[in-house]
Formats: sequence, structure tokens, C-alpha cells
Amino acid sequence: MESRIPQEELNNHLWNAAVLLRTYIDAGSYKQYIFPLLFFKRLSDVYDEETAEALEASGGDAEFAALPENHSFAIPNGAHWSDVRESTENVGKTIVDAFRAIEAANDSKLRGIFGDAAWTNKKRLPDRLLKDLIEHFSAETLSIANCPEDELGQGYEYLIKKFADDSGHTAQEFYTNRTVVHLMTEILQPRPGESIYDPTCGSAGMLISAIAHLKEHGEEWRNVRTYGQEINQLSSAIGRMNLFLHGVKDFEIANDDTLRHPAFLEAGKLRTFDMVLANPPYSIKQWDREAFASDPYGRNFLGTPPQGRADYAFIQHILKSMDPRTGRCSILLPHGVLFRNEESEMRERLVRSDLVEAVIGLGANLFFNSPMEACILICRSEKAPNRSKKILFVDASAEVTRKNAQSYLEPQHIKRIVDAYRSDEDIEGFSSHASFSELEDNAFSLSIPLYVKPSNDENADDRSIEETVESWRVASTEAASLLDNIAAKLHENDGE
Repeated sequence: MESRIPQEELNNHLWNAAVLLRTYIDAGSYKQYIFPLLFFKRLSDVYDEETAEALEASGGDAEFAALPENHSFAIPNGAHWSDVRESTENVGKTIVDAFRAIEAANDSKLRGIFGDAAWTNKKRLPDRLLKDLIEHFSAETLSIANCPEDELGQGYEYLIKKFADDSGHTAQEFYTNRTVVHLMTEILQPRPGESIYDPTCGSAGMLISAIAHLKEHGEEWRNVRTYGQEINQLSSAIGRMNLFLHGVKDFEIANDDTLRHPAFLEAGKLRTFDMVLANPPYSIKQWDREAFASDPYGRNFLGTPPQGRADYAFIQHILKSMDPRTGRCSILLPHGVLFRNEESEMRERLVRSDLVEAVIGLGANLFFNSPMEACILICRSEKAPNRSKKILFVDASAEVTRKNAQSYLEPQHIKRIVDAYRSDEDIEGFSSHASFSELEDNAFSLSIPLYVKPSNDENADDRSIEETVESWRVASTEAASLLDNIAAKLHENDGE
């Protein structure tokens, strides 16, 4: 009889599988091989677990135990982990054949989920290496009894972070600092029965954070519908595996370009959701601006963003994807969206729409390989009456802990930010509610220092040189943009 695997032991077991690949493939490619094998092993072990339960319930009736209704998914003959484990040559082809057979037998659930990695490239992945990987995974039984969904999900998240740490430049394609995601979720407060959407979902971490929030609070989570879209095929597959391994059954993850081909439509219009969480790619230059200018879904209601920065294209897509009554969103964005002159007209329309509820500035170094400071934009379709025609600004740039070359938000940081968000009172040096007239006086700039003034007893600046330079660069850009806005306003007045 197997026993439950301690979390730390599970984490080490999963990471040691990746270690076997070192010297053979680049760290950025670990996920292409480790995640599919982990998922394959989990499916096989759960299938065996379900078979054993059915055999016990039927008094050993093998035909009954094999019936589809006794299983969450199908594993065809010859496509089980044990079948692959018996292979001694052309192991890569045996793996691929098993993957394709499982996908074909579970089309609606698992189509394309194993990806298209080069398993048959023997120069890169010799049979001996693949056999070592298979034997390593075989050392633990990943049944639900041994490894409950939440614990395997935590192990999966651990791997995602480790791959991000190792691969660096590719990290943000599929991983967002989880403490920031937790903050975003805590602000929006997901509820049972809601629909939750991430238009650039990567590994689905934000969707899983929403589910985890409900679990932690003892609320029903199985009736929550989760939706995501991701342009990168591998990342979308990882997202689907991640949701599955966390026990989430009601989800749809689409693999396509959200701006060019939004996947979720109803009667020719964008489908709307109760809650949207997103970390769109920052300031992308390669996007179809011309098509967006005449967008059939009306996502250019604030205007058409410049070719060099698609940030406001994603913002508008998200706003149009919010339910007109219950919709709310939390978007992680570069600071530039708050003040850049080239987007000033769109920003003014955004403010006047009264959809923006809060702007939260985060500290430096919360993102891999970048000292940049980001911000969170909180919007609601229907703001509370006492928040109408106002925007809350929070300067949380000092709410960050740096340890072992990693920066993150601690629980007390998240609590302070969330408490400020929920409060109607200003907090000196930390938060301020700005009226529309104040915003208009500042040419509708959303730059946080315009509204949150530092307190006199602020602690000494203990940032590194790199952090200070980056902060100076951002502040300089903000100042230049604000001057441009003022000059443009003066020019307008002169012309009247």
C-alpha cells in the first residue's frame, strides 16, 4: 500500500526529474518535456486508482472496472505509463504514440495537451536518458490518495517557478510572481458560481489563484467556470494541465491570439465574465493595429493604441469582456500606461468612463530579470455609489521583501494594500482618493505621485543602485509626459 507523499518530498522528486535533463537541453525547454511526462504519469496512476476502486466495488469484475463510467478519462490499450516503461528502444516514439492515443481517446478534454516536443530526436534525447526519466517518475505513485489535487498542484507550481528561475528570459511568458497574483485575487474576491477569465493566461496561475481563494475560505469552488486564452501553444497546454492537476474540471483554454482572434464569443459579440484577471504582454510592437482600428467587437471604444504599444488594446479587450453588472477586473501593467503622452486621449476617455476604481503602484524587482515597477489597474462595471467619479491611488512601492535574490509580497504587505483598497479614508503617504476635478487638473494623468504625496516620516531609501536608476528613469519619463500634456493643454487654450 502506498502512502501520502510529503509536499517537500514531492517538490524535490519533480525537480530532480528536470535535473536529469541538464547538459542535454536548455533550461528554457525543461517544461516541454517534464510537464507532459508528469501529466502522463498522473493520468495513468489515477486511472489505476479508479480501476482498483471499481474492482473492489464489483467484487473483482474486470469488465465492470473497465467501463468508461468508472473513469474520469480514457487510456487506450498500449498507451498506459506501464506500456511505455516496458519500451527499450525508440522510446521517444513510444512516448509520442501513447500521447496521441490518449489525446484521441479524450478529444474534448485533452486535445493537443501533450504538445509537440521533439521526443524522437535521439541526438537530443537518447533512449538511455528517456528511460532514466521514466524510471525516475516511476519511483512515486501519483494517485489522488497519495498526492491530492491541491498538493500535486502545489508541486506543479513549484516546478513552474523553478523553471522560471532557471530560464530567466522566458519566465514571464508563463509565470507571474504568485504573491502579486494573490494580491490581485484578494482585491477582486471571487465568488461561488462566477465566471472567471484571463485573456493572456500563460500557465493559468491567475485562474488557479481564484479557485485557491475560494478553497481557503471554505466556499464552493467546483461550480466556478474558468476561461483562458493564450497565444503560445506550449503555455496553453501547460495551463490546461495545471488546471486539471488542481482538480478544476469546468474550464476552457483556447490557443490563439486574443487581439486578433478572441476565442469566447456569443451571438457575434464578446462573451462577458464576472471577473477578469490578466497580465498582458507589456508594450508589444508586433500586433495588427489596422484590424483593431475597425474592430468588429467594439474593442476600440477608447481609441486605437499606437503601433509600438498594444497595452491599451488589451485594456479595452478586458473592459469589453466584463459583465455589465457584476464585471470587475485586475490588470497588471507597466507604469507607462498611467502617463504616456501618446495614449493621453485614450486615458482621458478611460477616466471619464468611470470604470477605473483603483491604481496600485508596486515595488521594484517583482518580475524576473527586470527591476521595473509595475502597477495594477482595478476596474468595475458598476462602482459603489461612494466611489463614483473618484479613483483610489495606492503607492505600495515600499511594500516588498527581497530575499535570496527574489522579491515578493509578504502577507502583511498584501493586507496593508487590501485594507487601503477597501477603506474610504486616505492614508498619508500611502493612499489617496482623487476626484475627477483633480484628475482633470492633472490632464488626466494617472501617475501615482501626483496624488499620493510622501509622508514626512518616510524611511530612508535603501534601494540598490539598479533599483534607484530604474525608478529615476520611470519618474523622468512621467515628468516629461506630464510636461507634454500641460504644453498641449496650453496650446489648446491659446487656440480658443
